[in-house]
Amino acid sequence: MLTGLYVPANRPDRFAKAVAAGPDLVVFDLEDAVPVDAKAAARQWAVAWIAAHPQDRVELRVNAPGSPWLADDLAAVAAVPGIRLRVPKVESALDVLEVLEQVPSAKITALIESPLGLERAFEIASADPRVIAIALGEADLRSSLGVDGSEGLTWARGRLVSASRAAGLGAPMMSVHARVDDDEGLRRTSLAGRALGFVGRMAIHPDQLATIVECFTPSAQQVAEALELLTAVDQSGGVVVLPDGRMADPAMVGRAQEVTALAREIELRS
Repeated sequence: MLTGLYVPANRPDRFAKAVAAGPDLVVFDLEDAVPVDAKAAARQWAVAWIAAHPQDRVELRVNAPGSPWLADDLAAVAAVPGIRLRVPKVESALDVLEVLEQVPSAKITALIESPLGLERAFEIASADPRVIAIALGEADLRSSLGVDGSEGLTWARGRLVSASRAAGLGAPMMSVHARVDDDEGLRRTSLAGRALGFVGRMAIHPDQLATIVECFTPSAQQVAEALELLTAVDQSGGVVVLPDGRMADPAMVGRAQEVTALAREIELRS
């Protein structure tokens, strides 16, 4: 997935518009985006919409473990088969397993938003096969770590990518760029995230989606090199050394397959 779009769950008038905007993932947010006095109504609207429009690329961001609202969130989705839940402020495998105990059919994206959660990123990512992704909640993490600006989280982002890959989950998506009117900042930080191994990014407004797609789309040169490598391996039937000195070992073959698959997916969508 290249793009994801957050939508406040207390704005049902935006649900269909968000899906129609074309992101790969839409996340209805019951947590930070919704005031306390609106959570009950937001929960009802979001769960009803998801149940009526079953699809694999809509998630519900529930309230955090330990909050007074999570139990009601989980009770509301217990009868929705295969629902994707985005669980915020995860700090341990136990946080994930307790959610899955209440909703066994769920698929989980675990948001890591604290230093403790970051230290346990691999444990969280490998907690259960129903964990399908991990991601950073950068605003809370930045505050906890006392770092300034996007660059202060470079090492944390790299650690998340490594934990995700080590757990067999594939490359994660980046957190949002909170300034909707800052396309330059969105572009700069997205390209930096791509260099670290992220595969796409969440957004808070549809206007950000095109820039995210552009930043995470493999370049023509990357696709050409990947195809060259795969062709050489296919023709040789084993490990080969390309004319430019690159050795097509299994890791490079896997990466080349990812690049070409992503390029094909983007071409089909355009």
